[in-house]
Amino acid sequence: MNDISVIILTLNEERHIKRAIENAQKFAEKIFIVDSFSTDATCKIAKEMNAVVYQHKWENHSQQFQWAIDNLPVKTEWVFRLDADEYLSDNLIEEIKTIIRKNDGNINGYTASRQYIFLGRHIKHGIIPMRPLRLFRYGHAHIENKNMDEHIVLDDGEVGNLKGCFYDASLMTLSEWTAKHNGYSTREALDLLASKYAIGTVENKATNMAGRHTAHVRKMKHLYMRMPLFFRAFLLFCYRYFIRLGFLDGKEGFMWHFLQGFWYRTLADAKVYEIEKKFNFDRDEISKYIRNKLTIKKVN
Repeated sequence: MNDISVIILTLNEERHIKRAIENAQKFAEKIFIVDSFSTDATCKIAKEMNAVVYQHKWENHSQQFQWAIDNLPVKTEWVFRLDADEYLSDNLIEEIKTIIRKNDGNINGYTASRQYIFLGRHIKHGIIPMRPLRLFRYGHAHIENKNMDEHIVLDDGEVGNLKGCFYDASLMTLSEWTAKHNGYSTREALDLLASKYAIGTVENKATNMAGRHTAHVRKMKHLYMRMPLFFRAFLLFCYRYFIRLGFLDGKEGFMWHFLQGFWYRTLADAKVYEIEKKFNFDRDEISKYIRNKLTIKKVN
């Protein structure tokens, strides 16, 4: 068996967890579930499939995964972070098996391409490529202390790139998807404000220790943040849907780029504006509000 553990964070993921565990069993020696006290059958299904289940109170993705790194009894050399609604392609699985057997000792983490499946359709166009670092040598990485868009970052060593991809393939209904992203938009708005008012914890260094591609995307996001509210969401939608040919993916492509690229980001901007207007655009009052909403930890 491969010298690798998989960590999956869950909260009411009974529709996804069986698929995720079956996928992880193809390449992992141990599968850990860190559950936030689900009220559905998530834990029952996971235990029946021989995953090791721990429960820990939810704060956010960043703190939950860092708790997992710090507290799970990981015995393998490698760890892969997998979300419950994700699964690896067969090509990536075979590549990981080869990498682990022949790994260069200087490389302590690997990035992989994330692809999206929306309403059963693989979204091949318009997507701005993402290559998050997901596979890392245990004890040589941490996760950024961020409210949104957190990445695993190496403490030492080099970052390698895997050629295979993994899929983000949520089985939620559109009503559930929009409800979830409404919640995400609140966190996104707080992070946008934290960046705008230079409040504390966001790891603003676009470090290559999370992968060069991630560093580049982070820089592009900072450019996006400097654009005017609302206009930036519209511009992003046009760029993805027309310039990057998102329209080639049919109705699903339109819904994906409109909802994820325009509606969601417009909603985040609206919440930014709502908060700023509430405090009459007073920098000190807004900063105080954001500090009260976010758990701020110093990042060295």
